[in-house]
Amino acid sequence: MTALPLRQAGRVIVLDPLDRVLLFRYDDGPPNGRHWSTPGGGLDEGESFAAGALRELAEETGWTDVVLGGEVHAHEITMRYGPRIVRQHERFFLARVSTPGRRVVDVGGMHARDGIAAWHWWSLPEIEASTEAIWPQGLASLILTVIKTRT
Repeated sequence: MTALPLRQAGRVIVLDPLDRVLLFRYDDGPPNGRHWSTPGGGLDEGESFAAGALRELAEETGWTDVVLGGEVHAHEITMRYGPRIVRQHERFFLARVSTPGRRVVDVGGMHARDGIAAWHWWSLPEIEASTEAIWPQGLASLILTVIKTRT
C-alpha cells in the first residue's frame, strides 16, 4: 500500500471584534463535498506555516494589514486536492481584525480559481447550530478555548 502524498497548509482563524469567524464555502465534489473552512492553503516551497497562512489570507481576502498571532491548533485530514487524495497537515494561527464583519476585497478571480463559492462571518452559536460541514471539526469549541486563554 502506498502512503498518501503529504500536503502542508497554513490556515488562519480570523476573528472580528464580535468574536465571529470568517469562513469560506467550497462546493467540492466527493469526498470533500460542500464545506466551510477558514482562510488558508498549501505552502510554497521553503515557506513556513505562518508565512503561508499570512500569504493565503492576503490572497483570499485582499487584506495586507492583518497581524498574525500565534499557532492555536494543528491536525491532519485526508482530502481531495486537485486530481488526487492527500494527507494534509494543517497548522492554524489566530488573527483579529478591528472592523466587525470586515468586507473581503474584490478577489473574485482568485476565489473562482480556488473554488471559493461564498464567504460569511459566523458567530459561535451559528457554527454550533449549523448542519453544514465546517472544517476543522469542533471549530466553535476551539475558538472558545482560544478566546478564554487569550483574555
